Amino acid sequence: MKTILCYGDSNTYGYDPATGLRYPETVRWTCRLRDLLGEGYRVIEEGCNGRTTDISDPAEPWKNGRSYLPACLNSHKPLDIVILMLGSNDLKKSYGRSAGEIAAGAEALVEDIRSFMPLKQGYNPAVILVSPPEVGEGIRTSPFRDRFDGEAAEKSKELAGYYKKAAEKHGCVFFNAAEYIKPSVLDSLHLDPEAHAKLAAELFRVIQRMEQ
Repeated sequence: MKTILCYGDSNTYGYDPATGLRYPETVRWTCRLRDLLGEGYRVIEEGCNGRTTDISDPAEPWKNGRSYLPACLNSHKPLDIVILMLGSNDLKKSYGRSAGEIAAGAEALVEDIRSFMPLKQGYNPAVILVSPPEVGEGIRTSPFRDRFDGEAAEKSKELAGYYKKAAEKHGCVFFNAAEYIKPSVLDSLHLDPEAHAKLAAELFRVIQRMEQ
């Protein structure tokens, strides 16, 4: 049995932009991926709304993805693959981060996995570093416009290049989600059911290639 940890934010949690609630398992990309992989794989959902790469928001410090990562890895070991998709929340205007700084935050998580896991399970899992979907141009009128602005949409387009370099540096599999999916027009941030299905299908293909 191979175990895959999906570590991300609201788009891994399965936030529904139409209701503000959580999509059912029949919609979430993590569960769809599980169904596509079938027997022999266990897929763990570790998505949290508002999670950052390594930023501690004073109001919600527990959403710091780097702080929580070691405990999460240790709880679910042994792990064979970690799918890491974070960075969208780092685009909030209050953080003032550049695309390069956001990618550095994601890279720090990869480094933590690489240093921590051999100590805890004797080997490193494969890492799929996912550059997240771009923020839509409609963010200026989105329900989330108080936290994200038009600059977030522009910066999000720059992330893939930086993430690719980080993946190559650390021997990760790079996956650019923006090549395949876009956020819902409802809020320009979160995925609709069709995007969840597409993301699951494309990541399934990535894992198939890895296993060959």
